[in-house]
Amino acid sequence: MPKDKIESHERIIEAAKEEFLTYGFENASMRRIAGNAGITVSGLYKHFPNKEEMFVSLVQPMLDDFFILYREKEQIENAAIEKIGSSAAFLNDDAVYVMQYIYDHFDEFKLLVCCSQGTRYEDYSHKLAEMEEESSLRFIEVLRRRGEHVPEFDRKEFHLLVSSNVEAVLQPIRHDFTREEAMHYAQTINTFFSKGWKWLCGME
Repeated sequence: MPKDKIESHERIIEAAKEEFLTYGFENASMRRIAGNAGITVSGLYKHFPNKEEMFVSLVQPMLDDFFILYREKEQIENAAIEKIGSSAAFLNDDAVYVMQYIYDHFDEFKLLVCCSQGTRYEDYSHKLAEMEEESSLRFIEVLRRRGEHVPEFDRKEFHLLVSSNVEAVLQPIRHDFTREEAMHYAQTINTFFSKGWKWLCGME
């Protein structure tokens, strides 16, 4: 890509991010984005075919990286359970780990959680909950294979509990917590939910 086109693309990305953060996807204006990027609207469409693809370019790379990190941490925790048993089941740092990532990529998560209505991402918190639910069920299966007694539980209730846990982690984004506030809150989440998950799994 020629240097001038790269520079134009970078200006578009910054202008688009600011536009979506300010107005949300549905009310964002391609004309304003073009004006703030210093190009014409027709020039804008040479970089992106439509508004949603512009939004995708802002959030999808972060989500791809997050998914990789999530799976890596899941494998580490499952390996720890296989090796040393149920004491590894609640390492009490999951919310802190995720919150650190969120605040390292705060604008992207703000776009995803607060500004994505009208895009393919508008229900993404539900997708995150589904991913966490699947991971948790695999986690419990590992415990059971080790011979740990994990009581049967209502799957609908389990789904609601996991969804509540995920939504709790996302709340600092909605309320514009500072990083310091969010990290303190993450510790609170760990304490609050870990006791409940231990109880559900028959460990308390």
